Amino acid sequence: MLHSHVSFSGLPLFQPILKTCLENTYKIGPDEGCKFNAGRVQRALEGALAGGLGTRSPQGSALLAQNLVEMVQSRAKEVVPPRYKLVSHVLLGQQGQQSLLVASQALWDPESDSFASATFCNASLFAVATVHGVYFE
Repeated sequence: MLHSHVSFSGLPLFQPILKTCLENTYKIGPDEGCKFNAGRVQRALEGALAGGLGTRSPQGSALLAQNLVEMVQSRAKEVVPPRYKLVSHVLLGQQGQQSLLVASQALWDPESDSFASATFCNASLFAVATVHGVYFE
């Protein structure tokens, strides 16, 4: 008997814990042809923004921004190869007589990491969506 404690039926009370042995892959970079394609991601972002905003107005913009981030993230996941971590950011504002400059900085490997950005404007609001793709070793 492997266990010191048994039930009245004779079955062990504690099931043995099976260990799964996993080995590291030691992949430092993405496979050939499996890099972050900024053009495909940008087209997915543009489609998500156009579909999510259309003729919307800025009322309820907090919930709208959350829904846009989720939509942008899911659309980007469809076209990004595996092993990439995505950071999505959506900026939503009311269309007026103002100007806006959006900038971002990141520390990454320029050989494997990249980003895509898309903008959308209608009569009442504007949106800027950015997705950073960082290769996860």
